[in-house]
Amino acid sequence: MKKLHQSALAALEGIVFDGMTIMVGGFGLCGIPENSILALRELGVKKLTVISNNCGIDDFGLGILLQTRQIAKMVSSYVGENKTFETQMLSGELEVELVPQGTLAERIRAGGAGIPAFYTRTGVGTIVSEGKEVRVFDGKEYLMEAALTSDLSIIRAWKADHEGNLQYRKTARNFNPIMATAAKITVAEAEIIVENGKLDADHMHTQGIYVERLFKGEQKKRIERLTLAA
Repeated sequence: MKKLHQSALAALEGIVFDGMTIMVGGFGLCGIPENSILALRELGVKKLTVISNNCGIDDFGLGILLQTRQIAKMVSSYVGENKTFETQMLSGELEVELVPQGTLAERIRAGGAGIPAFYTRTGVGTIVSEGKEVRVFDGKEYLMEAALTSDLSIIRAWKADHEGNLQYRKTARNFNPIMATAAKITVAEAEIIVENGKLDADHMHTQGIYVERLFKGEQKKRIERLTLAA
C-alpha cells in the first residue's frame, strides 16, 4: 500500500466525514499538524469531535476550525489563548469536556493499547469525578476513566520514511506518538521524508504500522506568546 501522498488534501481525501472524531497532535502550537488542519477547513467537514490538548489560537491551528464552526465538541485540557474557544464555550455553542492533562494523555495511551479504562487519583472529590465510578484501593479513592479512541488521528513528525516510520524532534513529540496508536486511521505530516532504511531503527518513535497515510508538510513555526527579557 502506497502511504506517501502529494499533499494534505490528497492524504485526507475519502477518509473524512461529518460527525467524526479526530485526534489532533500538538501542544499549544508546538508539533501541530497545521497543514492537515488547513485541509480539513478546505474539505468543509462539520460537527467534528476533536481530541487535542488545546485549540490553538484564534487565527492558527485548530482555532481556524472554530472560526468556521466545524468543531461541535472539544475534549481537551486547556482553553489556552483562544478567545473564540472561550466565547463559544461560555455561550454553549461549543461542547467542551475538560480533562486533566495527565489523564488526557493516559486515556489516549490506553485507547491505543487496547485498555478500555483505568483508575486514577486525579480529580477525586472535584467536578471531574461527577458521574464516574469511584473505587477504593489501599484505603484511597480512585476515579475510573474511560480510554479514548478516534476515527482519525492527524499528527506531525520531524522525519519520516516512505513506510511511515516517524521521528519527532524534542518537545514537538508531545501527544503525537500516542495519538498515532489510538485511531482507526492515522495521517502524518513530516518536515523531512527520506528513503526507507535511512532512519535509525533504534531511534524510531512511531512505527510505520500505525501510519496509513503520509505527506511532506512545511512548518511556519508560529510563537504562541512572545516573552522578552527586561
